[in-house]
This record gives sequence, C-alpha cells and structure tokens, in this order.
Amino acid sequence: MAPPHLGVDIGTSQISPYEIRLDVEDAQETSNSQEAPYSVFTKFEKRWILFLVALAGFFSPVSANIYFPAINYLARDLSVSLELINLTITAYLICQGMVPSLVGDTADMLGRRPVYIAAFVVYLAANVGLALQDSYAALLVLRILQSSGSSGTIALAINVVADLAPQHERGKYVGAALSGPNMAPSLGLVLGSVLAEKASWRWIFEFLRTLSGLCLALIIICLPETARKLVGNGSVRPKCLDRSVVSYMSKPKANQNLSEHLDPPFRCPNPLSCLRIVFHKDTALVLVANAVFYMNYSCMQASLSPLLMDIYGLNALEVGLTYLPYGIACGIASVLVGKVMDHDYKVTAAAVGFTIDKTKGDDLARFPIEKARLRSIWYFVSISTACTIGYGWTLQAKAHLAAPLILQFICGLTVTGTFNICNTLIVDLHPDRPATASASVSIVRCSVAAIGVSILQFILERLGPGRTFTIFGALGAGTAPMLWVEWEKGKRWRTERLAKKTTVQHEKS
Repeated sequence: MAPPHLGVDIGTSQISPYEIRLDVEDAQETSNSQEAPYSVFTKFEKRWILFLVALAGFFSPVSANIYFPAINYLARDLSVSLELINLTITAYLICQGMVPSLVGDTADMLGRRPVYIAAFVVYLAANVGLALQDSYAALLVLRILQSSGSSGTIALAINVVADLAPQHERGKYVGAALSGPNMAPSLGLVLGSVLAEKASWRWIFEFLRTLSGLCLALIIICLPETARKLVGNGSVRPKCLDRSVVSYMSKPKANQNLSEHLDPPFRCPNPLSCLRIVFHKDTALVLVANAVFYMNYSCMQASLSPLLMDIYGLNALEVGLTYLPYGIACGIASVLVGKVMDHDYKVTAAAVGFTIDKTKGDDLARFPIEKARLRSIWYFVSISTACTIGYGWTLQAKAHLAAPLILQFICGLTVTGTFNICNTLIVDLHPDRPATASASVSIVRCSVAAIGVSILQFILERLGPGRTFTIFGALGAGTAPMLWVEWEKGKRWRTERLAKKTTVQHEKS
C-alpha cells in the first residue's frame, strides 16, 4: 500500500517531497538560546523520568495478562465456575477502559506526581488483599480495585512525554515511555504461567505487590512534577507536596524560579470530558483505527493459548513461552518506530518549508502534523494486515510451530508501530489536554477490543482460525481509507475546531 501524496498548500503553490530532493539534515531549524527552552530537564533527568513512567505503565497490561494462566487454579481453590472467574476479567477490562478518563482530567488539573502516587497506593493495597483473600467476592472487588489503581498509568505516561518533548523529537520519547506497556502483555503471560505452574496463584499477586511497592518508592523519591500547568517547562518550582524527595536534597537549578508557583483553578474532575474528544472529526478517525488494531492484537493474544494447546499439544508453561516473540518485537518496535516518527517529522517540515523550533517547540497550528505522523503508517497497516491473515491460515493448515510465531513477531513490530503513531498524533492534536486525549484512546480501544474478544470464540468455532483472522485482517485494512481521510482533511478540521474553541472562549469572557 503506497503512502498518499504529501501535498501541502503554501500560498498558491504545492510542494511534494516526491517532486523535490530532500536533505533532512539541512532542514531549517532554529535554536535561539535567548528564548526559554521547551524543557529545562537535563537529558539524564528525561531518561530517568521515561524509565519511571515506562515501569509504571507496565502494571496495567501485565496485571491483566498475568492473571490468565491462573484462572483454572482460582476456580478450583475458590470452588466457583470458570464463568464467574471470567466475570472478574470483564470487570477488570471495564475499569481499564473507564478509569483513565477520570485519571486524565485529574492529572491535567492537579499534576502528574500526586496522581501517580495515589494510583500506586490503591494498586499496592489491592495486590496485598488479592494475595491474602480466600473468597470469590473479595477476588472480584479487589480485581476492580487493582484495575482502578493501574489503568491510568499509560495515559499518564503519554502525558509526561508531552510535558518533556517538543514535537520534532516526541516520537522516540513515546517509544521509550510505551516500551513497558507494549512488552507487558507477553511478559505477563510468561510470568503467570511459571508462577501458577511452579508455585501458586498467590505468588502472582505477591510478585505484583513487591514490584509495585518498589515502583511507588521510586516515584516518591525520584519522580519530579512535569505538568506544564504547574511547573511550566520545569523552571517553576512546584509546591511542597509536588516535590520529590530528591529535589529537597539537591540544590535548585540555576534557571529555576523559587519564588513563584503556578496555581491553576481547582475544579471537580470531569470523566466525561474525554468523550468530547472522541467525537471531534479530526480525532475520531485516528481513535477508531487505533482501536481496530488493538482489537486484532487482543484477539491474537487471546486465541494463541487455546489454539496452540489444541493444534500442537503444548502445555501451559510451553504456551506461555510462545508469547515471548511478540513481547520482544514490541520492545524493538518501541525504539525503532520512535526514530521513524522523528524522521518523518523532519521530512515533512522540509517538504513544506516549515522551520523547526528546537528551543520552544513548534506551533502546530501552522504545521500539517497529520501528514507528518501518518507518513509511514501505511507500511505498518499493510504488513500487519498480511501477517494477521497469514497467522490464521498457518494455524488452519497446522504448519510448523515456527510459522505462526514468526508472523506473530512481525505483527508485534507493525501493530506496536501503529499504536505509537496513533497515540502520538492524538496528543499532538490536543496539546492543551494530553492526559484527557490519552484517556479517550483507552475508552475507545478497550470498548472495541472487548467486543472483538467476546465474539472471538464464537467465530473460531464456526469458521476456523483461517477465515476468522482473515476477517480481522480485512478490518485492519479497512482502517487505511479512514487514515487517508485524516491525512487529507485532518488539518482543515483541526483548524475549524480550534477556531470554534477560540470563538466560544471569547464569548464567555
């Protein structure tokens, strides 16, 4: 699938990167040292912050997937049916989709650090209870509490990236921040299989309790506040409760303002605010496309265990190890796709004669960010579609086990690329509310994935894996026209939305 023609009107002329020879390294870039930088955090501080948010984001998907290998053991020990145990999975997924809407709006208002701490206190308490409980009612309630504590961490990670990284280098930051969440599902299934098979299902929650306790301690000690509404570019000193332990022990930065605090007006968090983002024309198409690929990913992961056990006769531990190729691919893609996005940004800037402001960040009102972010997504969509269909037919034909695992690895690379591109674009489209925008991603993708997973077994039993994953592949290919419309009309829709927003604000004032 060839990428659409990049044509952006500049005055009365149209410039195309396919009609002129580009030299990305010679693209015009400014670096005015007298202007305030986009972020005053050092490169080391940014890397450390990204490590912390990637670790924090690891817990939501790992908690969902590490649980699956223990389902039969939980049903046996609690003397309940598998249907009731599956209700705990449904409850977890519902919270996973809904909680980020509340967390996102709260983080945009109160800051990232206090929300992280509150979330991990809840999550840690839930894991302590899950390791000790002996009743189904306690299991259900505590799984809801566990999901409530961890589900907002991915949206928060995207939020922190928007605080730290200007648009021209945001791709690699998103890749680093999402490396934890992207690798977590596969690693969770492997860990869950080992712990449930060799120890006990209680050790699953003991492991999560220990690791989350360590993460909470690191956040309290080391994670600075990054919310731009509270600390600007990091040069404004936050209030006492928003400061890390390390900040009390170290000297203030030379460019840090110690006398001023930014105090945005307090209001009650509105979990419905992200729903308004869902229905914006320039956002909706990206959200739906991202959700379709998340559904395909979820269905592939959910089907792998029963299909491999049935077709190849693998045991639970062996099946757990087969999830590793996808996890490794996600880790690789998180790094590579970030570099691709940053390269595409520079290519697009050079093509339209846009000057990149390395110091303050770019004014995206004048820049076709939709074309920059979607420039390479067509390759990911095409390859992912082909490999999803191939995955189903290799299982249908009972091909060598290596065949579906190789295709799963390639899907891991391409689907992760699609996720990271769409997530970055959503934040770029809503720079004033990045956490709320990220929460809208969670709501849409979790809702669509839940529908897909709920009908997966029904389709597999009637059509077999070949036709089933041909359908999912076709749905993935169907996102290409939606993304093309976003490519062509996204900037105009975004301009109209911002103009309307400005008019409403003037009327209120």
